[in-house]
Amino acid sequence: MTNNDRRDILKDKSFKLANRIIKLYMYLSKNNDSYILNKQLLRCGTSVGAMVKR
Repeated sequence: MTNNDRRDILKDKSFKLANRIIKLYMYLSKNNDSYILNKQLLRCGTSVGAMVKR
């Protein structure tokens, strides 16, 4: 497995994770109970993709 293959796998998995986090955020935000935790979850879950992009 080459470095490019590993980067592609990591990129795909981080994109899928970010999509799942966004869907979870949207589901949880319907109950405005834990707004702060929901926002933090969104920030943390999508920051993985930003770090991979670098």
